[in-house]
Amino acid sequence: MIGIDTNVLVRLVAPDDEHQNGMARAFFAERTPADPAFVGSVVLAETIWVLRRRLGYSRDAVEGLVRSLLSSDDFVLEHGDELAELLDKPASERSQLADHLIAWSAEKMGCTRTVTFDRRAARLIPSMELLA
Repeated sequence: MIGIDTNVLVRLVAPDDEHQNGMARAFFAERTPADPAFVGSVVLAETIWVLRRRLGYSRDAVEGLVRSLLSSDDFVLEHGDELAELLDKPASERSQLADHLIAWSAEKMGCTRTVTFDRRAARLIPSMELLA
């Protein structure tokens, strides 16, 4: 298994740099179930933020990417089971994918809650709490 950085995953999806896109595509074409790419939760959260906020991708497009990664045996996603469960829920419950990743990582480390200034995340994610 080979871990990947955010910029490699972003370059696969957003071909704004033709050379890096080609290199990323070649790298991912070599992945197999025996030698998959590992997508850590930080990498996925950063990718979601870059695609949504910097490159203007829609929520549906980003969710489509996550679904594609989850359905491929050539990728292993940290918190993959939780992501798959979340993506099966109604749209109103599955927003804030990146914030869910943050909360799941904290829970995995034994945190009782994750504090945030993000009112929406605090309202939608049970283990997140508004710091006020």
